[in-house]
Amino acid sequence: MSIFSTEVLEIGNEAFDMLEAGFFILFGEKVPAELKDYCYIIKINEIFGEIKPGQKIILGDQQIGISAVGEEVMSNLENLGHVTIKFDGSKSAELPGTIYVEKIENFNLEIGDTIQII
Repeated sequence: MSIFSTEVLEIGNEAFDMLEAGFFILFGEKVPAELKDYCYIIKINEIFGEIKPGQKIILGDQQIGISAVGEEVMSNLENLGHVTIKFDGSKSAELPGTIYVEKIENFNLEIGDTIQII
């Protein structure tokens, strides 16, 4: 069963540039205007359970292991749809609003794609 599931509604003009730095940003539909260009805009949905290391995140057609979860991920995701996904495989969460995942090559997430945490 999915702990969290959502859909990519929009992609900001600068969102792809963040990927070159090894991360991307999710934000719900009420994203502040000054951040919108840098984010993947998602629908805010309920979280069913706790997000924790060892689980998987599915980004479109790619499944990636979660290595660490910041202490504010749950509340930020549920209330704002806002988290950062960082592709560095860190085992400890340095930033409170970040989900750390295994390194990935050729990341691609498009409008209409599903994001799930299982």
